[in-house]
Amino acid sequence: MAKLTPEEVNLLIKEKNIEVIDLKAIDLTGRLHHISLPVKEGIIEKLVKEGVGFDGSSYGFRKVENSDMILIPDLNTAVIDPFREAPTLSFYSHIVLTDDARTPFPQDGRYLAKKAEALLKEVTGCDKSWWGPEFEFYIFSNVDYDTRTATSFYKVEHAEEFTKKAYHAANPFDIYDDFRDEACRYFKKLGIDVKYHHHEVGERGQQEIETYFSDLLSTGDNIVSAKYALFNLARMKDLFVTFMPKPMYHQAGNGMHLHLYLTKNGKNAFYQKGEYGNINELGRFFIGGMLKHGPALSAFTNPSTNSYKRLVPGFEAPVALTYGQGNRASAIRIPKYISNPDETRFEYRPPDATANPYLATVAMLLAGIDGVVNKIDPIKEGFGPFDRNIQDESEADKIQFLPKSLTESLNALKHDYEFLLKGNIFTEELIDQWIRVKNEEVKSIATMPHPYEYKMYFTL
Repeated sequence: MAKLTPEEVNLLIKEKNIEVIDLKAIDLTGRLHHISLPVKEGIIEKLVKEGVGFDGSSYGFRKVENSDMILIPDLNTAVIDPFREAPTLSFYSHIVLTDDARTPFPQDGRYLAKKAEALLKEVTGCDKSWWGPEFEFYIFSNVDYDTRTATSFYKVEHAEEFTKKAYHAANPFDIYDDFRDEACRYFKKLGIDVKYHHHEVGERGQQEIETYFSDLLSTGDNIVSAKYALFNLARMKDLFVTFMPKPMYHQAGNGMHLHLYLTKNGKNAFYQKGEYGNINELGRFFIGGMLKHGPALSAFTNPSTNSYKRLVPGFEAPVALTYGQGNRASAIRIPKYISNPDETRFEYRPPDATANPYLATVAMLLAGIDGVVNKIDPIKEGFGPFDRNIQDESEADKIQFLPKSLTESLNALKHDYEFLLKGNIFTEELIDQWIRVKNEEVKSIATMPHPYEYKMYFTL
């Protein structure tokens, strides 16, 4: 990531005739917000020094009586926003408090990501963690939904309808390949490097775009930017994009698989030829930590009630707290097709895009660090490796599984959060706030009549 100075940013503003400065940040649950400022003389210096005040309680961060906070642009994230009519220079923001020292806000996910990378180096000696997200989403031609006292419904219309799994379907039957091409062009404008795209398994318009590896902070930014690009492009095309983990009954769910490895002295820190999956002891311990803390992690990687309608057996759902090379039901898969030692890695399959990407990835990294520190061996812990169908295993009753609901995940987090406190990265206040906000979602949905309940019980 290039290090930009205010002088370099001012030069960019002049060269590109920038009219608007836009500061972006996500709230606690991951929804994107922004504020726009017309360009004036000295605006960048002023923003770097003073920032822009905002109401943190409206972002779900803290109590109303103490909610004033400040957004300060991270100049290194400068990008021209391709979706604004006026020439707009966009930045992701640091969130700081209003004290004289402008103390970083301890619930700001971008701040947590920086601290987590520093902890990784301190504890393991590794330089960085590298992350490669896969974005799965559906494209619908029309969507209508509503929930109120006397109404609750959803209806989606889809231009595609395959009779079999649509994985890698070709045009003309894959009608959104041009959409994905255009999306990738926007990704490039936003600084996101695309590996490939294709039609996914879902027979009603499911897509996938996979991106190359970035460091922890950039990955969080890229996930937010990718969703921003796809939502905006869909709006331009009068289409509807959703990352909901399970938007349709009896259709494949949307995940956000995360490929992950570490580097040390610039070299892959997981590689050891001849070991299972060519993963060395460091990598195994890292995997062990993630699987051991998997139930608690799911409160951050799968933080919606809808997440657990995807995480059910079948549909290649990664429900088992196991690892292996060939089993897509395992939470962790080591890809078999890797030939380059520098790309030795594993894929954590449970996450979905309802996650706050900074909190989810930081929590995953901390779980892995805990595995390294405490030498959590996944083999001794009974997490695998498993390469066959887990449902057919004679020892299947001994396999541990992910929680079956958001409530179970939040309860797991309540009883297993010490690993998140290492290095003062997560705080108990943040964890308590997360559990409170997510429990409110659970309670709201639990008390709403479901349309299917009318079909089952209205005349009973």
